[in-house]
Amino acid sequence: MNVLCTSKIGHTGEEIACDFLLSRGHQILDRNWRAGHLELDIVTEAQDGVHFIEVKARTAPVTSTLTDQVNKLKQKRICAAALQYLNKKQLQGQEVFFDIVSVLFDGPETVVRYFPQAWIPMYI
Repeated sequence: MNVLCTSKIGHTGEEIACDFLLSRGHQILDRNWRAGHLELDIVTEAQDGVHFIEVKARTAPVTSTLTDQVNKLKQKRICAAALQYLNKKQLQGQEVFFDIVSVLFDGPETVVRYFPQAWIPMYI
């Protein structure tokens, strides 16, 4: 798959993920937020706190698991970005959650799966 196609899949997946989250009461605070080389796909606020959402958009057939794609190193980078985000936006003291939204394009069908609290960091 070429980069342009992969980029379009990622962007479309993020759009679908945002719509999905909005339908569940989340308010989108930021998308594709960057701090140097660190990035957060989507940051939302819900009644329970601030959610840092990693979006994984893929086309079928899938050859790797979400655990492979959002491994410990990726989690550490997301947590580092989240800490910078919380400090910059002065949101310290908020309850925080690290979630994954998986968007799978399988022919004409799109399957969205939400994994709230996909992991719990050791240091936020």
